[in-house]
Amino acid sequence: MGRIAAPFGVLGWVKVQPFTEKINGLLAFPVWSLGRGEQWREVKVLDSEAHHKTLVARLDGCNDRDAAAALKGLEVAVPREALPEAPENEYYWSDLIGLEVVNVQAEVLGKVAELLETGANDVLVVEGERERLLPFIAQVILKVDLAAGRIDVDWDADY
Repeated sequence: MGRIAAPFGVLGWVKVQPFTEKINGLLAFPVWSLGRGEQWREVKVLDSEAHHKTLVARLDGCNDRDAAAALKGLEVAVPREALPEAPENEYYWSDLIGLEVVNVQAEVLGKVAELLETGANDVLVVEGERERLLPFIAQVILKVDLAAGRIDVDWDADY
């Protein structure tokens, strides 16, 4: 849902770069999970607000600039079950990670490793025999089947 970008001030506040469509999407959650890879911990949010194109937050146990600086680079998440259902034909990025990507020739291109926001459209990073970058647009993404763990695409394996 976001990443801690930097300390904010000297009292332990952090600046958060949100990954959500709406800047204030994280403000509704009283507890955030902070971490990366396999190491995560829950932290109570004592105060938070939108600040320009970022968020600033005061987290429990983070009382000075040094403590805030130690959190720089950590990802911010909330429990999946706490999020509302995505509208039809929209998906949470976390739901797409790990899905198998198959083209119209039934060739497996790999699995979604991550997504990138480019401004024009989101991009799937698909890792298989090699890395591929596929635009998440209707002309390329034919079907997303979360239950089957699969995304069907119109994308040549040689491209």
